[in-house]
Amino acid sequence: MTPDSFKNKKITVMGLGLNGGGLASVRYFAAKGAQVTATDLRTPEILAPSMEKLRDLPVRYVLGEHRMEDFEQADMVIKNPAVPADSPYLRAAKQVETDLSVFLANCKNPVIAVTGSKGKSTVVSALYAILHHQGLNPALGGNITVSPLTFLDELTGEEPVILELSSWQLGDLKGKNLLSPRISVITNIMNDHQNMYRSFQDYIDDKKVIYRGQKAGDYAIFLNDRYGREFAGEFRGTALFYQIRESPEVCIWQDGLKGYFKNPGNHNQKESLLPDSLRIPGKHFRQNCLIAASAARLYGINPETIRDALENFPGVPHRMELVRTWKGIGFYNDTTATIPEAMAAGVDSFNAPVRLIAGGNDKELDYSGAVEAFRKAGTISLLKGTATDKIISLLAKEKIPYEGPFDNLKEAFDCAVGKADSGDAVLLSPGATSFGMFINEFDRGETFRRLVSALGE
Repeated sequence: MTPDSFKNKKITVMGLGLNGGGLASVRYFAAKGAQVTATDLRTPEILAPSMEKLRDLPVRYVLGEHRMEDFEQADMVIKNPAVPADSPYLRAAKQVETDLSVFLANCKNPVIAVTGSKGKSTVVSALYAILHHQGLNPALGGNITVSPLTFLDELTGEEPVILELSSWQLGDLKGKNLLSPRISVITNIMNDHQNMYRSFQDYIDDKKVIYRGQKAGDYAIFLNDRYGREFAGEFRGTALFYQIRESPEVCIWQDGLKGYFKNPGNHNQKESLLPDSLRIPGKHFRQNCLIAASAARLYGINPETIRDALENFPGVPHRMELVRTWKGIGFYNDTTATIPEAMAAGVDSFNAPVRLIAGGNDKELDYSGAVEAFRKAGTISLLKGTATDKIISLLAKEKIPYEGPFDNLKEAFDCAVGKADSGDAVLLSPGATSFGMFINEFDRGETFRRLVSALGE
């Protein structure tokens, strides 16, 4: 499965999409001389932006449907991670791969891999900022909407490659023996994607793929909870735990604004890895920066370089992103908070009154753990959706007031802004999926940005 072997091969890319792997896969294989068919259930009208980006390449499109012959006759099918493995189209294929499996089969660079229910995008982005500040020319791809195929041909074999990996991407790598990172990270395990998994254990088992191929000399970072201890018990290398407070069994911990690291080979050596000031509020952002800093330290970066890089790290678009301050009101885009725990973490990040915009469609999740966050919010404006129906029942039971549900984001936004004063934060942190009202969570975030920009001076 080398790049030269793709010439004249019939390759079907299942899921063209608007971001990430599908579009990049079509471009990569078509540029290598393959006969590429891009097939997607979405219409040409929706996928027009992706088709426009590929107009310089000879691509055959089958849109609005899938045709069985495109899978039966293909030499290789490249699947989107969201496509279930038991799809009848995939069962008809001779060989099924992903953009990630093709990348890993041809990548000789050192890899740092990060997964987890929440926080992984901030961790990989902060880690990229640190390694870039060190001058190592790192590459970043995976679930962060950048396919690693976009930079495969540019790698020399020396640059560190940082991969953010979803449970679906990891599940697609089972049995392939391709992933062997020098450092792996599992930020946390929370209930997520239960509408797509038969059981929570299946979800956890996919996460475990991140460290299955590591060796005795490799490192892993886990949260010090029952899942992290289970992972460490199976891991063949050196596992480091992190938690909020110092204790003898952890090497990574926080103490107020400080973040500390102990080398697993020398527990008497305590190093400070976080600057006093970060550009994004909240303990969860600080914790994710500490995890990234610890991975960088394991990679050999010195503490001073780590602190300097993190002091200027702006965060990640769509993740607790400060879009603008207008008339003393801060507007924060946290659209990728698609589970209740992430929404609660967003609310908890502020000392100022929060004007929360939440709600959307459900992933068969339990919202009872978010009660205190809802209670803490100054006001709540809800978007319509199946998850919102659950939230409304919970709020009514707890006698917590709310506005809506609203048919669109503008109505919810206007309601939140109308109740905000100077010093407040208007926070889009839905705790639910975007489907139905938006193309995806990024579309939801971009809509929020446009509404903020339209406020004027």
